[in-house]
Amino acid sequence: MRTASILDRVSGLGSDKWRVHFLARQMKARGESVILLTIGEPEQPTPDELIEVACRALRAGRTGYSNGRGEPAVLQALSARYTRRTGRLIGTDQFIWVPGTQSALYLLLMGLVQAGDDVLVADPCYATYHGLVRATGARLVPVALRPERGFRLDADDLARAVTPATRLIFLNTPHNPTGAVLGRSDIRAIGQVAKAHDLWILCDEVYESLVFDDPDTGVPPTPFASPFDEADLADRTVIAASLSKSHAAPGFRAGWAAGPSDFIAKLLPLAESMLFGAQPFIADMAAEALAREFSVTGQMCQTYARRAAHVAQQLDPVPGLRVHRPAGGMFVMVSVDELGLDGEAFAMRLLNEAQVAVMPGCAFGQASAGMVRLSLTVADEALEQGCERIAALARSLAAV
Repeated sequence: MRTASILDRVSGLGSDKWRVHFLARQMKARGESVILLTIGEPEQPTPDELIEVACRALRAGRTGYSNGRGEPAVLQALSARYTRRTGRLIGTDQFIWVPGTQSALYLLLMGLVQAGDDVLVADPCYATYHGLVRATGARLVPVALRPERGFRLDADDLARAVTPATRLIFLNTPHNPTGAVLGRSDIRAIGQVAKAHDLWILCDEVYESLVFDDPDTGVPPTPFASPFDEADLADRTVIAASLSKSHAAPGFRAGWAAGPSDFIAKLLPLAESMLFGAQPFIADMAAEALAREFSVTGQMCQTYARRAAHVAQQLDPVPGLRVHRPAGGMFVMVSVDELGLDGEAFAMRLLNEAQVAVMPGCAFGQASAGMVRLSLTVADEALEQGCERIAALARSLAAV
């Protein structure tokens, strides 16, 4: 039977990229002592206060249909949050509430690009970006991130990649998988490219709260910056974010899309075609989460920064390994190509010989094919043991 071409475009770009992770889960289910350093799921529990808000909302009958844009309370909370962040009045009409960042990204891309368009995307990038762009029919144009720049996307590299078909620059800061954080000067330089070529900017900001403090001074070396916060870029910027990372609440699927009010108004019927309203009891929990600070947010940031430093201390001295210290996020990239094999081969040997699961760099793009990604979202003891096994395998390979 005939199927739509979108299925061919996204073939192999979904869960196939997590093959090592799923193999590791199967091994663990058989009772093997596998250490999972693959996915970015916070090990901290969702704050009890938020669980209680959701439970109260459930008991109060907040289980009916919502509307296509979002519940009033959560929209007001988003408006207040972004008004404080940007210093401009950001209205409730600039948001659409959706189930998680992934849904927001899909919705925004479907509303911005189509077949025949080019989308500039950092290489490496989060594993789902390839499928998200390909689903629209647009062409993903990779722009390589350079280790010597700390993997921060360079505006000059972007400008060289622009074609007559380019319609969108796709950003992610803090960046998954590298942990790079774009500074305000980076954002403004990228914005100049967007303005010069009349391009949209889409920014995935799910890791906004996870910018690390400098270990020596305690001051964030690169404070979070967004094109949405720049007044001269606001009319061409859309963003996606959620509570999954900031509030240790990935299973709640609580996210949003934001942008200029006229664009969001045009986007709303598409959102309503996808999902006509999310769960009111989750929106109530999210409104509470957005309204004030929660200690879990800062605790996670400090924990991931400390663990990243520890990974570097353990693995950087090992022959054949090179740790790329992140400035934010919840992952560490490690180059393994000096050992004479690529990231995928190293990840498979690590899983089969040392029972440690990491993500091969090729899952994120060609520029990281010689690397693996380690998650910082496991207990200290597991991370310590995982690094010991990684180091042992690397030493054995280097000795050959």
